[in-house]
Amino acid sequence: MVGDSEDFKKIVVLENEIEAQLMDSILTERQIPHRMKSYHDTAYDGIFQVQKGWGHVEAPESYRDEIMAIQEDLPRKKYITKNPSP
Repeated sequence: MVGDSEDFKKIVVLENEIEAQLMDSILTERQIPHRMKSYHDTAYDGIFQVQKGWGHVEAPESYRDEIMAIQEDLPRKKYITKNPSP
């Protein structure tokens, strides 16, 4: 597979667990090598997730554009863009 010898880099920050699960599912389905890194720390009761987001996706740099495009197309992003709050 193309990403096997490449180093994994932080690609995108994920806002919540639902976005993380959806992203993981899509990347797995498309056979894109990746790791999901949560910012949750039990010692601090998840405070970093409130400040910094759920976590991030790590993957080979060669997949950056494809992963960024997937994140832009997530249903949550489309809903927020089409239906802004008053």
